[in-house]
Amino acid sequence: MRTRINILEDFFAAINRNDLHAVTRDFHPDITRIEPEGFATFGTYRGIDAVREHIRQGRGSWAEGSCDPEGYFENSDKVVVFLHAQVRKQGATEWLGGRFADGFTFRDGRIIEYRTFWERDEAMKWAGIET
Repeated sequence: MRTRINILEDFFAAINRNDLHAVTRDFHPDITRIEPEGFATFGTYRGIDAVREHIRQGRGSWAEGSCDPEGYFENSDKVVVFLHAQVRKQGATEWLGGRFADGFTFRDGRIIEYRTFWERDEAMKWAGIET
């Protein structure tokens, strides 16, 4: 049986190799994706098809790069993942990157909520994890 951490390790590995089928394999049918203002594809997306398309658009803008987990933190049904992204966009020569966090809520062993936070402390607060 895969743990939540295993599911998220597989999720980020799939994003990095641009495998959309594997990215969405562990999504609950009622998944909600929330991306904050400041991201090119910010907004709220509901359902596997909408979230898959959102990820396809975002990941599809990369010429090369990766989004690598730096730490996993669990509290009840929530997991926060600290991330470091380094990406070169299509048609660009410069690399973009930074450190941020994603938060996940699980239901019945599947991801029902997936949100991004600019600030890692914000994600920890959302999950009820003391820093």
